[in-house]
Amino acid sequence: MPEAVKTTKRYRPASDAALALEDGTVFRGKGFGAETDSAGEAVFTTTMTGYQEVCTDPSFKGQIVCMTYPLIGNYGVTPLDEESRQPWISGLIVREISEIASNWRAEGTLDDYLKTHNIPAIRGIDTRALTRHIRTAGDIRAALVRNAAGLSDEELVERAKSAPLPGDSDVVSTVAGDGIEQLGDPSGPHVVVVDCGVKRNIVRSLVNRKARVTIVPYGTPFADIAALEPDGVIFSPGPGDPANLDSGLDVVRSVLDAELPYFGICLGHQLLARAIGADTSKLKFGHRGGNQPVRDQRSGKVAITAQNHSFQVMADTLPAGDEWQAALINLNDGSVEGLAHRDRPVISVQFHPEAAPGPHDSSYLFDRFLEMIASGTQAPALENR
Repeated sequence: MPEAVKTTKRYRPASDAALALEDGTVFRGKGFGAETDSAGEAVFTTTMTGYQEVCTDPSFKGQIVCMTYPLIGNYGVTPLDEESRQPWISGLIVREISEIASNWRAEGTLDDYLKTHNIPAIRGIDTRALTRHIRTAGDIRAALVRNAAGLSDEELVERAKSAPLPGDSDVVSTVAGDGIEQLGDPSGPHVVVVDCGVKRNIVRSLVNRKARVTIVPYGTPFADIAALEPDGVIFSPGPGDPANLDSGLDVVRSVLDAELPYFGICLGHQLLARAIGADTSKLKFGHRGGNQPVRDQRSGKVAITAQNHSFQVMADTLPAGDEWQAALINLNDGSVEGLAHRDRPVISVQFHPEAAPGPHDSSYLFDRFLEMIASGTQAPALENR
């Protein structure tokens, strides 16, 4: 008789924490990170790596982020992977957290990192079920409670109902820098980056291409930008609802009127659309992750892109005529992923060409922007490299 095979039960952590949604749904699991509670908008991201980049992406300001990949934290954390000066997420949700960091670059664990920055997290819940729920209900108010054992589901849900949403107010001012910073090659083309919540890899992508970069805070008047004598202007990604940012539209219009090459990334794309008279609206559950397919309507070519946004440009509100067109389209839902102008030197993309983490299909757009600065012509179509 063969020896009996021994089996062990899968470890399931005790439930001492909870994630409650405003629609009455409650997930209970094990807390980690900071011993504090938080509230915000529950969203999910499909990125498989880059949890530290997710934490430090300013576009996640005010959101409790569910990582759909089941094992998180296995390669630890390092300052080299941070995309801004601090983490911005309100909380983190994972299926399983690695308690060790297997990486020669690691300077600590994700658990310790979240404790240092006072961010609560929860593990041991069914993240697939949560993701499917958000896809049905949409991005939703939520509360993450660390010591929830003595609280009823009803009490937890009441906390979720009062959670703030990042789209309720102007949150760009809370993530943007408050000073001017200069980097790169003093002899290179001069790019002014308007910081709406800029990621470091945007700046790094320009500096690596020998550009001279000046970062200015969102809200900087166009006269001050013009005084810097830029060769081109980038409006960066950032959090929240573009409809709350009327104060920046005149700056975008002035850049266009001055015929300065313009590169709008994510929020910068939405601000361009609003500046030319188009409207934006909230997506049901946003685009967050590294697997969003985008097709260029001019060339027919497709790129897989990294994205992180809740709002979209409404194609049917673009100005009539043939000057502006929705040149890039998301193949999953048909939403606008980029605008093109018949004559003006403009690049506008809803996705993140700087990635961090990947994919890097669209990183060449920084080359195209610098080529556009050199030639003064409009942006070319997407091309796969």
